[in-house]
Amino acid sequence: MAVERSRGFTLIEMLMVVVIIGILVTVMIPRFANTKEKALVTTMKSDLRNLASAEESYYYDNSRYTTSLAGMPSYQPSTGTSITVNEATAGGWSATAASNGVVRRCFLFVGSAAPVGAATQEGQVACN
Repeated sequence: MAVERSRGFTLIEMLMVVVIIGILVTVMIPRFANTKEKALVTTMKSDLRNLASAEESYYYDNSRYTTSLAGMPSYQPSTGTSITVNEATAGGWSATAASNGVVRRCFLFVGSAAPVGAATQEGQVACN
């Protein structure tokens, strides 16, 4: 008479699956954290470029740049990103972008404004 084996997994098979999943999770967590930081830095760069457009629009209407984001109703930074306009004169402006949870900051200057942070070329967004 044939002995029937019950269908299912053995304890060893289950432990091997758990070990493999643990290894995959260990590898993927640092990659996920790095991807999130890259996305936040890209958002800061985009916000600074949008600020440049808003500042030029403000300049066209008022013949000077502004440090007040409230003075540019068409500009709104992304959620979690803070923009600081460091300097604004009739000849140029500079700004810094920061994001929650990211140590890096991004910088931009235009015209006769003093370069800030890592920004060394006028009109080029640079991050540290």
